[in-house]
Amino acid sequence: MFYDKLIFELSKEGRTAFSLPKSEFKNYRLPNNLLRDSDALLPEVSELEVVRHYTNLSFKNFGVEKGFYPLGSCTMKYNPKINQDTANMPGFNLHPYQPLESLQGILEIYYETQKMLSELSGLDTYTLNPYAGAHGELTGLMIMKKYHQDRQDFKRNTIIIPDSAHGTNPASAVVAGFDTIEVKSNSDGTINMDSLKAMLDDSIAGIMLTNPNTIGMFEKDILEIASLVHDAGGLLYYDGANLNPILGIARPGDMGFDIMHINLHKTFSTPHGGGGPGSGPVGVVKKLVKYLPSPVIKKVNDKFIIEDSNSDAIGQISHFYGNIGVVIKAYTYLLTMGKENISDVGRLSVLNANYVKESLKDDYLLPIKGLCKHEFVFDGLIDKSAHVTTLDVAKRLLDYDVHPPTIYFPLVFKESLMIEPTETESKDTLDNFIEIMKTVAEEARTNPELVKGAPYNTVVKRLDEARAARKPIVKYRDLLEWEI
Repeated sequence: MFYDKLIFELSKEGRTAFSLPKSEFKNYRLPNNLLRDSDALLPEVSELEVVRHYTNLSFKNFGVEKGFYPLGSCTMKYNPKINQDTANMPGFNLHPYQPLESLQGILEIYYETQKMLSELSGLDTYTLNPYAGAHGELTGLMIMKKYHQDRQDFKRNTIIIPDSAHGTNPASAVVAGFDTIEVKSNSDGTINMDSLKAMLDDSIAGIMLTNPNTIGMFEKDILEIASLVHDAGGLLYYDGANLNPILGIARPGDMGFDIMHINLHKTFSTPHGGGGPGSGPVGVVKKLVKYLPSPVIKKVNDKFIIEDSNSDAIGQISHFYGNIGVVIKAYTYLLTMGKENISDVGRLSVLNANYVKESLKDDYLLPIKGLCKHEFVFDGLIDKSAHVTTLDVAKRLLDYDVHPPTIYFPLVFKESLMIEPTETESKDTLDNFIEIMKTVAEEARTNPELVKGAPYNTVVKRLDEARAARKPIVKYRDLLEWEI
């Protein structure tokens, strides 16, 4: 189709979509080392062609505002427009080097957001400086390392991580200078206590957990886990990726966690995905407050001030005070929900997940029975006789205009299909998704080749995924060379 063409394919010599203003500079020439050897390869198109091209491209993108997005472990829920409108208010067009007295409003928002996060999580104090969840993980692990070093406990260089953990956990631990060791799970997805006990010695710096865990099950032994790790001299780190289902109901601080990060961009209303923007605030218990990174925002005599942390701090991990827009949206979200309603987030996300799980368990293999929290994992189709894989199911869902759930994660199951419906979806949406999933399961039984060949209705069909990941074609010139 005409509108499926690349913008370079629409290009005709001599067409323009702009006119540059007359230069205000006289007789200025760039140094030769900054000049190109040849003209840039740019399309020549009219303004209307530009507008149509990018409008049609936007229709090809998939987002939570276009359709259902049941992406497990990522909390892809709708973000109310009032939060974005608030962040776009002219009064927030600020510069961090403005006089302190002119920044009192935004500093109050930072300060109050930190207080609300503390109350929700049970941790003493927060920093809003980290730019993302993984950045928050690194910050928290740096705090953990500094804590042990200050105690002259230099042998503690190992972090325990469950076999179902998010991939950022071991990556962040290694970047922070730790070794990692994997603790096994039980058949119900929770931590195997015998496996954990065998690991606890004076080399353990701490354990990284999310609760509910990545399988969507609540770690029922969390108080015993906390006691064991603390008695062994380690600390507990809470990965806040799965905080959504326990908001206003349970607090990681009450479970015994010492450090945690929260994904404001997932749990508290900023569109998540596409590389940003993000925010990964880190909270700590009282004995670790002195290690929080610089700068810190404090309230003194009804004034808000910015201070560098003391000499015990891990240093500065970001420019200024983190992503202001994300913080404003989270602040708006929290005030809109209020204390009275925040617990509905968790309850409804758990209700929706269990409704979908129970509705599909006769078609898709459910390896872990019982009540889940916000998400759950199928191990592919129950009927595997036609060798229709989880990847085939995911590709077929695209033909029904549904974004596939997370696939092949967590790694504890061969054909993992991980679904998180979130609290913002209606029963009508869930029923439609259930019907589509059942239809795909029936197709896999009666016409497996149909599912194996999917997708059919997308602009791009099934790719060579290894080549797409390792050698992506992202420039028009590269495409020309590839075709040649």
